[in-house]
Amino acid sequence: MSKLIIAEKPSVAKSIASALGASSRADGFYEGSGLLVSWCVGHLVSPMDAGGYDERFKKWRYDDLPILPEPFRYVLAPGKEDAFENLRALMDRPDVDTIVNACDAGREGELIFRLVYEMAGCRKPVLRLWISSMEDSAIREGFSDLRPGADYEALYQSALCRQKADWLVGINATRLFSVLYHRTLNVGRVQTPTLAMLAERDAKITLFHKEKYHLLRLTLDGAEAVSEKFTDSAAAEQAAVMCKGATVTCTSVTREQKKEQPPKLYDLTTLQREANRLFGYTAKQTLDYAQSLYEKKLLTYPRTDSRYLTSDMAETASCVIHLAAKLPPFDGCTNFFPLVEAMISDKEVSDHHAIIPTMEIEKSDIKALPLGERNLFLLVCCKLLCASASPYEYEAVTATFDCGGHSFTAKGKRILSEGWREIDRIFRAFLKEKPADGDGGTLPDFTEGQTFDGAEVAVTEHFTQPPKPYTEDTLLSAMENADKDDIPDEAERKGLGTPATRAAIIEKLVAAGFVERKGKSLIPTKAGINLVTVLPEPLTSPMLTAEWEQKLTEIARGGADPDTFMDGIRTMVQEIVSTYSCISEDGKKLFAPEKEVIGTCPRCGQPVYEGKKNFACSDRSCGFVLWKNDRFWTSRKKELTKKMATDLLKKGRTNVKGMWSEKKQAAYDAAVILDDTGGKYINFKLEFPKRKVGADGRK
Repeated sequence: MSKLIIAEKPSVAKSIASALGASSRADGFYEGSGLLVSWCVGHLVSPMDAGGYDERFKKWRYDDLPILPEPFRYVLAPGKEDAFENLRALMDRPDVDTIVNACDAGREGELIFRLVYEMAGCRKPVLRLWISSMEDSAIREGFSDLRPGADYEALYQSALCRQKADWLVGINATRLFSVLYHRTLNVGRVQTPTLAMLAERDAKITLFHKEKYHLLRLTLDGAEAVSEKFTDSAAAEQAAVMCKGATVTCTSVTREQKKEQPPKLYDLTTLQREANRLFGYTAKQTLDYAQSLYEKKLLTYPRTDSRYLTSDMAETASCVIHLAAKLPPFDGCTNFFPLVEAMISDKEVSDHHAIIPTMEIEKSDIKALPLGERNLFLLVCCKLLCASASPYEYEAVTATFDCGGHSFTAKGKRILSEGWREIDRIFRAFLKEKPADGDGGTLPDFTEGQTFDGAEVAVTEHFTQPPKPYTEDTLLSAMENADKDDIPDEAERKGLGTPATRAAIIEKLVAAGFVERKGKSLIPTKAGINLVTVLPEPLTSPMLTAEWEQKLTEIARGGADPDTFMDGIRTMVQEIVSTYSCISEDGKKLFAPEKEVIGTCPRCGQPVYEGKKNFACSDRSCGFVLWKNDRFWTSRKKELTKKMATDLLKKGRTNVKGMWSEKKQAAYDAAVILDDTGGKYINFKLEFPKRKVGADGRK
């Protein structure tokens, strides 16, 4: 008899087959050693669209809301019918007695497999392969310790609740507000609160009023001491006069030895944040690169929310550290003695441990990797080496001075041991980046009571700064920490979304036109800001969606009832639909497409806007309008374009090529002159180019 192993992707299936000796390739699967290995190609089975439940749901109408199907029904994803039929045929084979779920070890991987298993009507026993690395040794070890599929029933129920909640909220809220505002407004239980954070930050930036302040800067033996802020420029200048040329006295010198512990390893979110900060990669790009490296067996499982390793990994981690330390540029590190214990914490690891390189480093040509993957791989190596290095130790020195009755402060540091910062510095130099820490310079050996004659003082002008727009780095951090203080400490997941979903949420907001990228910044569009404004608080609250994620985690642990959770979602959807049944006339205009100003009206001086059929003055009483299908243009087989209209308004003329003459049955070029006499209709004149005089004097 045979075991059928079902992976999530063809590349993963290939790795599993190779590791377990299923070397014979057939149509849609590998075979060998009593095993069949096949794959799902992602989500093969999806929730049925609303129109599948009832023909009337194909149209979006308020009267049909809320849509609350019970039970939920599922369909094959379009274009994936052959892949599903292949899996069903393999499940039905009489020589297959056991199915092994080898989809990604997490909530979504469990859902992908279970939906295929259920739709195929399979009832054969299920075992679960749960691994965090695609190395051959990890696959073989995981296969020797297969767990009963029933152990993951609660995880499946959690995934199912997540999917149903997304469907209910997404379908009903999207249809409701789209119908009310006459524009497709995509609403999601996680993406909308994320949009709300972006809109809130944008409002703070818009409403920010900068304030001027001044500082006095005192030069002493090559060091610089700075005064407190002066909000009044006259007061700053007066203080400078009092200080200039005066005696400076050192009033105190404090020295404090400080220690910075090594950073923790990467989970997916921190990896996405730093990759965005250093390389400008989007969260999705980072996830794609990490997934590819995982499938190439170079990184461990990327969709993790843990930043620690388990105790049984200590020996492997030590070997990987020494291999990573041999890679350029890390081979330039000196006196490196890794401390593996600092990275180990069994209680801090949930489903998967932190992201680290694998032993495949030894066999792989890292230089041959595509640039994005290579950068990300070296970044993970850097973090592993930093996390296992000694602390960064330094002496912080603060000296205060008195001059002319005003206090000045100078700060510096003396490095005692670079520790992990040496590795970080070497890597950043390799990337041609500045050091992460702006180390203050070393101060002279100031002593209390020391005096200096003839003070040199300068006044500098500064302004308070508004909050910075979100980047993917800072937005991911904000999503991760949204209402974190209000979530119990024992909660496994906090914030908005999960490490695996946050990248997709950002991409959905951009694709829907609610957010746009400007350089590294993420800026909400006018439509995005308006959407947040009109939606009810439950749909924009990070707190509520964070609570949902916590409840899903409790369901996965068997500590909460899935039916109770779904009842709560249905009740909330019903309340939203019943509360928001109509909107004001002003509200209807919120999402109306903006008209583009193309010029100034020659009659009244007001802006002229482009419409579907014309270019019209914004002052309706004026009456000036240029029709795109004016008989002047249609008789010449032309349509008035935006560029032509712009030229007419700005210059009073536009050059047109290829106009048609019915009389001569030929095309011709001419300048069209705006001849507005102030009447109901606009007139035009033609001006033909002057003919050149030939050698014989004829034109």
